[in-house]
Amino acid sequence: MSKDDLVGKEPHPACETARAYYNSISLVRLEQLREAFASCAIEDNRLGEICLGTMNRLSSGNKVSDRYFLGLVWAIRDLEEPRQKGTTNE
Repeated sequence: MSKDDLVGKEPHPACETARAYYNSISLVRLEQLREAFASCAIEDNRLGEICLGTMNRLSSGNKVSDRYFLGLVWAIRDLEEPRQKGTTNE
């Protein structure tokens, strides 16, 4: 094993920052995001399906792998950052 391998169930170091970001989102906004992902999932959008499932597992208190959690937070940040800057995705 080399220094760049995660050991056993060691979480990815970026998960700590991702968790702080996710926990900073209001419950109302999380529900809005869940509805947005659900709307996409209905149309067979894979990102919507995966993000909705991940949010549902998190809200149920189930464990979620780093891969799914980091993907969810990345997708949320992609949606939120244009909102914060007052611009739109182009």
